[in-house]
Amino acid sequence: MGVLKILELVGTSKQSWSEAAREAVNEAAKTVRGIETVEVVKSSAVVQNNRLTEYQVQVRIGFRIERAAGAASKKKA
Repeated sequence: MGVLKILELVGTSKQSWSEAAREAVNEAAKTVRGIETVEVVKSSAVVQNNRLTEYQVQVRIGFRIERAAGAASKKKA
């Protein structure tokens, strides 16, 4: 049985919301192993001079918690 930990991030892109989500996952993958899920929580954009200039997505990234090799599991008595 496993447990997922959730990390919440905001990704940004000049191209699209999809690219912003990809950027968030790519950045998380630099320091987190075992990413299994991504949920887009909120999409927004920056508007300047009546044009979308930056796409933003708030995401929840789920990754599996790893136990150290040889760690004994503790049980309540």
